[in-house]
Amino acid sequence: MSTEFSILSATLLFLFVIDPFGNIPILLSVMKGVPQKRQYQIVVRDGLIGLLILVCFLFFGAEFLQLLHLETESISIAGGVVLFVIALKMIFPSPLTKDKGPVMEPFIVPISIPMLAGPSTLATLLVMVKSYPDGRDSLLIAIFAAWGISVVILAMAPLLNRLLKEKGLAALERLMGMLLLMMSVQMLVNGIRGLVTHMAASL
Repeated sequence: MSTEFSILSATLLFLFVIDPFGNIPILLSVMKGVPQKRQYQIVVRDGLIGLLILVCFLFFGAEFLQLLHLETESISIAGGVVLFVIALKMIFPSPLTKDKGPVMEPFIVPISIPMLAGPSTLATLLVMVKSYPDGRDSLLIAIFAAWGISVVILAMAPLLNRLLKEKGLAALERLMGMLLLMMSVQMLVNGIRGLVTHMAASL
């Protein structure tokens, strides 16, 4: 696998898991009443915090896996299952519950965590670190690329909401869900294939 293909695949995977289009309705809800200029500042500020969390997991994720004595195959299978569930939720989303509480300016939550550096994204990053232990430079580029695209999309949330409307955003989220579903199945296949090969070699 070439370096360029690895970077592109990882970028798309991170982008699908972060799902910035699916987060737009939530972002618009928590930003309601906040001036548009201040919205951009909040997205950039919390976006940088989310990037810091992702980079920390990139460089310390392998040590975390070694501490838990996790094998590559088990990580791949578990990651595939998690992404499969996420993809199903993207394709068949639950109705958005509207919070009628007082409007507060968001800080870290929900933009940094869980939109950009949520459990699913961090779990995916751990899988990638375990699967490509010598590809941290490529993964770092992929993280920056996916993060940059996601932050730009979130910053453009009001504009995209006016252009695409609710149905357009829902269609994009379902499309990303279908692509993520295929990638999760491939991750499951790779994990099961590696597990069978490992078991056959030990016999």
